[in-house]
Amino acid sequence: MKFYSAEQYQASSEELFLRYEREIQKLLPNARVEHVGASSIPSAVSKGDLDIFVGVDAHELENAAQLLMVLGFQEKVDTLRTSELCMLESTSVDDVALQIVANGSEFECFLVFRDKLRANVSLVQKYDDLKMSCEGLSQEEYRRKKSAFVEHVLALV
Repeated sequence: MKFYSAEQYQASSEELFLRYEREIQKLLPNARVEHVGASSIPSAVSKGDLDIFVGVDAHELENAAQLLMVLGFQEKVDTLRTSELCMLESTSVDDVALQIVANGSEFECFLVFRDKLRANVSLVQKYDDLKMSCEGLSQEEYRRKKSAFVEHVLALV
């Protein structure tokens, strides 16, 4: 697994986010579309991928997932799937994931995590250090370590 410094990817990630944001808003005008993940955190190290939070009313989640597939996405397998969360991944060359989340659900934690890191540079440094220590590890090992860090951050008051 390779990681990139903010200077290597953030400008292009922001441009890509803005493009997808426009397309998503055309399909789901009432959705909250927010840039999340490492690429949304100033100076954060990243795999270079783009994560987009799409908040919708709970009763619209299934329909929203189906609509967003027309943008070149498919449901991500081997990941958590509930009536309040659906993860989609790009089928194109863009390394983009959509987290379709029921507004008000526990899965708004994507936003909470992002905001906690944006507000605390030392947490960003710890996150960067963790990521750099994962170079060469399997995707599964990386996800396990990252998940523990995310849980730690979310538990902070």
